[in-house]
Amino acid sequence: MATVCFYFQVHQPFRLRRYTIFDRDGDYFDDTRNGQICRKVADKCYLSANQTMLELIQRYDGRFRISYSLSGVVLDQFAAYCPAAIDSFRELAATGCVEFLAETYYHSLAFLYSRQEFVDQVELHRARIRDLFGQDPRVFRNTELVYSNDVAHLVAQMGFRGVLCEGVDRILGHRSCAYCYRPPHCTDVSLLLKNYRLSDDIAFRFGNRDWQEWPLDAGKFAAWVNACNGCGDNVNLFMDYETIGEHQWADTGIFEFLRHLPGEILAYSENDFGTVSEVIERYAPVGEYDVPALTSWADTERDLSAWLGNPMQTAAIQELYKLEGLARSAADPRLLHDWRRLQTSDHFYYMCTKWFADGDVHKYFNPYDTPYDAYINYMNVLDHLAGRLEKT
Repeated sequence: MATVCFYFQVHQPFRLRRYTIFDRDGDYFDDTRNGQICRKVADKCYLSANQTMLELIQRYDGRFRISYSLSGVVLDQFAAYCPAAIDSFRELAATGCVEFLAETYYHSLAFLYSRQEFVDQVELHRARIRDLFGQDPRVFRNTELVYSNDVAHLVAQMGFRGVLCEGVDRILGHRSCAYCYRPPHCTDVSLLLKNYRLSDDIAFRFGNRDWQEWPLDAGKFAAWVNACNGCGDNVNLFMDYETIGEHQWADTGIFEFLRHLPGEILAYSENDFGTVSEVIERYAPVGEYDVPALTSWADTERDLSAWLGNPMQTAAIQELYKLEGLARSAADPRLLHDWRRLQTSDHFYYMCTKWFADGDVHKYFNPYDTPYDAYINYMNVLDHLAGRLEKT
């Protein structure tokens, strides 16, 4: 049997407004642009995709099952700019066929710089998911699938029973990503590994007319999934939710592909769908997945170079976390909130130089002309926030 595990990440950052050294107010975020982008993506993706998923759950009497994680900052934006998006996710939750995962509230890299801040953000996120959807997340997904053995050990102490991570070829070796694994010295946590080849066929290659497999139809993809039988238990399709309708526009046929895919997969009697927790409950780990150094789901390197690959990025994030003590002790809670919004990983992603000349997908909704503009703007904001914190 092959269990297909669809997991979608839902996230939008609070983008900064253009902020110069001459600005003196604490209004750092571009509310107008953030609202426009949130409503645009909701119209093209979130609302339409959620309706499609609901119809599929109903059509297949609950046999089609899905998992999501929604960052705290996207939930904040839904509340401010598009409450209908929260309502549509609540409708999905009510089916009993959808699972919500935990992550860092601010979609941050806090694990690398402050374990206390990491734990606090995860607990904030857990509480928000309970409040909105009535679920207590038991599976964890770190920002951008950033993972190592240490991540697993810490979240195991926090009570999580599963973690999502990338299926990295150099770590797997000859083994398949189509099994559950466990971290070294940690028997209480199961690891679900992304099948990046099949996931990326949908997320990145689906609308590419130069791809040798274009056009990709549901029958062809289902046959690829079914080929897992006999050499694996689960096919983990992990991707950004914005793939549906935003990265891959409706005119690529992505919605029709999704409408037909469950039927094509279930046509093979050996196959079914499961949420992340259902996969963990159904399949015992077959061995250890030992990840001593941090990995992610970004790019071919599967490392952290997208966020911490140049001196601008490392300098900015180090200066940010130097303010932790002042931010956490500040009498004004708005200061802590601003400091936490500045932790969102997208701010450092915009400073990345390794693909700047390529004009590729990494510039998606990037508000800056160059990585250097992103760095200067961010540091202007951070400098102003530091001044406010020092006065408290």
